[in-house]
Amino acid sequence: MERIGFIGLGIMGRPMAMNLLAAGASLTVHSLNTDAIDELVGAGATRGGSSQEVAASSDVVITMLPDTDDVEEVMLGAGGVIEGATDGSLAIDMSSIDPGPTRVIAEAFAAKGVAALDAPVSGGEKGAVEATLSIMVGGTPEAFGRARPVFDAMGASIVHVGPSGAGQVCKACNQLVVAATIEAVAEALLLAERSGVDPAKVRAALLGGFAGSKILEVHGQRMLDRAFDPGFRVRLHRKDARIVEAAAAETATPIPSFAVVTEQLQRALDAGDGDRDHSALFAELERESAAPSG
Repeated sequence: MERIGFIGLGIMGRPMAMNLLAAGASLTVHSLNTDAIDELVGAGATRGGSSQEVAASSDVVITMLPDTDDVEEVMLGAGGVIEGATDGSLAIDMSSIDPGPTRVIAEAFAAKGVAALDAPVSGGEKGAVEATLSIMVGGTPEAFGRARPVFDAMGASIVHVGPSGAGQVCKACNQLVVAATIEAVAEALLLAERSGVDPAKVRAALLGGFAGSKILEVHGQRMLDRAFDPGFRVRLHRKDARIVEAAAAETATPIPSFAVVTEQLQRALDAGDGDRDHSALFAELERESAAPSG
């Protein structure tokens, strides 16, 4: 495996970087999360002093950051990846950001002889820890082929979706489906509970039919347990909702069901649930109406 730099060691980035180390990668890391840096260095990684320094000492640089502005700053800003990357290296952004700026970043790197891929992921913290992420990739087939061993160390489902920006479009589609399904599962389980039917048994029955899904399985259980420790935070899904809405507006695509989910995510955020798991949309429904009387 080539020398890899990894920038951004949050809930997702830290275990992803750990899996690269486990696969035998020579890894240089940089993050605002100093505890995560110390942990990675203790496991065998090298500490990078800046994004530019990480890029200068790596053949492949990966970023895993919260939002579009963060990626633009780390990739193209002063002291950023583009200032350290050399002709023939590869830049991979695995964050979930807007497709438009993704294409701009790729063009800037191409002008310097650096290939770029957008490769957002799905699977949450559990998928990151277990190296079972779904990775959706935009960029050239050649760059994708080069990056495949890197992706194999972090994910189980790896699909080259199309040219630059296609990975981010795919992630927007993913977030649309995921959020809408979480909302539907939350509504169904709350309806069962308030109708006097055991929601755990309803979930078990639904899992055996067409309503069955990974979200019903995993997040449905979280709702039953009222266990909302973050695997993927409400505030990040609200950010992704903005990306979905922008993509839909740009392409004149109607997304009526998602408009409802966006409102629910915003209400949950306003209620202070921003750092809870997005399955906490169930808690938002509970807040919205008291249990029926009588």
